[in-house]
Formats: sequence, C-alpha cells, structure tokens
Amino acid sequence: MEVDPFSAPGKFWRGNLHTHSTRSDGVLDPEEVASRYQLEGYDFLALTDHFVGLYDYPLTNIQSSANENFTTILGAELHTGAMENGEIWHLVAVGLPKNFMPPDAPDFQPRSDQETAAKIAGRARDAGAFVVVAHPEWSQMSLADAASIKAAHAVEVYNHGCYAGCDRGYGFHVYEQLLLTGQKILLCATDDAHFNEPDHFGGWVMVKAIENSQSAILTALKEGSYYSSTGPDFHNVIWSDNQVDVSTSEISTIILQGKGTRTVVRHGTSMTHNTLPFEKLMPSPWLRLTIVDGAGKRAWTNPVWRTSLDS
Repeated sequence: MEVDPFSAPGKFWRGNLHTHSTRSDGVLDPEEVASRYQLEGYDFLALTDHFVGLYDYPLTNIQSSANENFTTILGAELHTGAMENGEIWHLVAVGLPKNFMPPDAPDFQPRSDQETAAKIAGRARDAGAFVVVAHPEWSQMSLADAASIKAAHAVEVYNHGCYAGCDRGYGFHVYEQLLLTGQKILLCATDDAHFNEPDHFGGWVMVKAIENSQSAILTALKEGSYYSSTGPDFHNVIWSDNQVDVSTSEISTIILQGKGTRTVVRHGTSMTHNTLPFEKLMPSPWLRLTIVDGAGKRAWTNPVWRTSLDS
C-alpha cells in the first residue's frame, strides 16, 4: 500500500466495485441495483456491465441514484483478446470517462486481431480508472496471463458471485505469485452481482477517504487506502519495527502472512485485539493480514511493503 488507511484522514466507506444490471446480463435494472445496495447500507457502488457490442458497449450511468449518502461511479467490465486457455479476458475498470473508446469486441468470443488485454488495461488506467484483474480462479488464469496486465492496480482475491455460483471465488494463488515477482499490486473483494442467484452483498471494500465522492474514493483506491472483507472489520492496524498491533471486530483467527510458507497465527474466541511479532517473517519484502470471524467470514489488508516500514 502507498497510504496506510488506518492513519489516513477521513472515515471508512463501504462499497462494491463489480456489479451488473439489465444493461448487460444482470436481471435487475440499474436503478433497482443501486437502490438495493443503498438499502443494504453501502456508501458507494460501481455498476460494471459487460463492455461488448452484444450489449451496445454500455457505460451504465446510475448518477440519478446518487445522493448525499450514496455515491455512484461509472465503470465497466472490459473484454478483449484471449488468455492462454483461449477464453476472452475479463478486466474491471472503475472510474471510466463517458467517452472511453470501446475495443472491437462484438461478443464474448476472442478474435486474433483484437486489442490486447494489456493495452485496454493501460488505456483504462490512463483514462483515470482503477483497474482490476477479475476472478482469476473462475477464469482459470495463468500467472503469465496475470503478469501481462502491468496496468492493473489490484487483483480480485474474492469474487462472491464466482464463490456462490461455481465455487471458484478466490484469486490468492495468482495474486501471491505476482507478489513473489516483486509486483506491488493490491487485492480486493467484490460481489460480481447479477441478482440471479445469491451473488450479492458478499464481498466489498472499506475505503478510507475524507469524503464519499467519486474523486475521493478513486484516489483512495489507487493509493491502497482500503481493506477488503466478506464480514469482519479491521478497526486499527499499527505497524512497528518488529510487530503489528491489530484491533478488529470480534474474530476467531488472525493470520500474518508474507513471502514463503511461514505465518504467525492466533486463534481464540471473540478476540478484538492482537499483537503479532514478525521476526520469523523478516526476510519477506511484504506483509499482510487475514482475519476470520466465528462464521468463517474473512477480511484482508493490502500488503505493506517492508521499505515503507523501515523508512
């Protein structure tokens, strides 16, 4: 992370970065999707319909659903080019401009002369979007595939729709392989909601920003000033030279992870504060935290890089 969300000014805002409507293959119209997220207590939503010709390349605008308590962000799920397995790419771009140029992607079939995924990811990032490699496990993505998207800010390590619909909801293997190559990349949890199955309100980000506005949320996302969750909350995380102090909602497990197989773990009942030493993780260039509550729900911090701890 470039910014420590727990010491940054502002407050945490809950939001979903990956959602669909009737503008593509979702079953609810855009305004109903926005209404349901607001009623569920979300502070912001990016509606990311599939950006292909089959749906007339939608950039679904739900600004009419925004109000002083609820922010909407323009985005899309981008598709172009083929992965190593022959499937078309899926990339989420949150914060796209209204005039973002579509690729030549008439449907979900990759074509040899299409713009590459790496190029469209770069175009999206240059246009101001927060770019995410979507559902690596569901896509059966190779490490070489993931490593080719140099413009990505983050990887979906949890996708609730893929978890609910086909038990392929995680992305940690690909994600940590990228970390092992030295790539400083963030992680995120999303819904990928279509509302045709229990694929909604299951994965989200908690973004620390000074206000609940599109510009503030996007800036915080790009800086890594957020954590991801399927249930529990981080209240505070304080890193020092050789330990980390963590305050949370009630949890049963906390894990400190880094490069390699070594971890530091604590188990208990209704724990809300833990101090974890990380001497045995000292060789790792990065450290991150996982917490698990009594229902098995999880939350994850973005990695903190040792260079920032030592400075």
